[in-house]
Amino acid sequence: MKLKIFIILTFLMTFLNTDITLSETVSFDTPITMKVNDKYIKADSEPYLYKGLTYVPVRFASEALGADNVTWNEDTRTCSIYDSNTELSLTIGKNTALVNGKKVKTSGSVMLVNSRTYVPVRFVAETLGAFVDWDKSTYTVNITKEGTDVPSHLIGSLPYTDDDIYWLSRIVNSESGGEPMKGKIAVANTVLNRVHSDNFPDTIYGVIFDKKYGVQYQPTMNGTIYQTPLGDSIIAAKRALSGENVVAQSMYFLNPDRATNFWIPQNRVFYTTIGNHDFYL
Repeated sequence: MKLKIFIILTFLMTFLNTDITLSETVSFDTPITMKVNDKYIKADSEPYLYKGLTYVPVRFASEALGADNVTWNEDTRTCSIYDSNTELSLTIGKNTALVNGKKVKTSGSVMLVNSRTYVPVRFVAETLGAFVDWDKSTYTVNITKEGTDVPSHLIGSLPYTDDDIYWLSRIVNSESGGEPMKGKIAVANTVLNRVHSDNFPDTIYGVIFDKKYGVQYQPTMNGTIYQTPLGDSIIAAKRALSGENVVAQSMYFLNPDRATNFWIPQNRVFYTTIGNHDFYL
């Protein structure tokens, strides 16, 4: 599946007798997790980042927040959300919304992507009486609304934990800070491949700090493993944890220009080179 989806959204809308054409480029290569009241929300279309804003599919977000009804008017290209206290109308291509009949500016334009209406999460959540918090350490948008039970059919599960992101992003950051995204994902892949191997511990933390055959990762010795990772390392970790693999079953890597120990190239099968690292099975 392509991680970047370039979508041309073209709509002809009549407004003051003028046709409005909206063209946007949207990227899904940053995995965003959405939670409501600490429950992971599953949807058939993923949240994404665009111009510094987190966009979410409005129907799934609204229903998770307890909206009574969500409707779509094809003629006006308008999504309407109803709950006990609020009527919210969002029209594709506009950066304003109607809240109980009053025009309110949104933080970003309403978009139609893959036949789903997307809006900035903070706007729709706060309009529906919820609190929004962005967890930059896991790229998770946490939405809280008191007195709301998330419908069971919207609750999903993730194949990884926040602790997995915590440690995997740190080893990626310390081992491949200057590498391209593909190289960062590759390093994450080698750690996860070890987790799934009978020859190594079965947790990410265990693999990173494994000393059975000696120290496996220098950052655990020099302390850089404890540095706060940059965003691209978190993204790489989440992409790998979500199943993206660029180095097959490789479990070893090294920078041949800096290596002082050549046990890996002498004993393992070379697979590929990405950036400054050689990867071995």
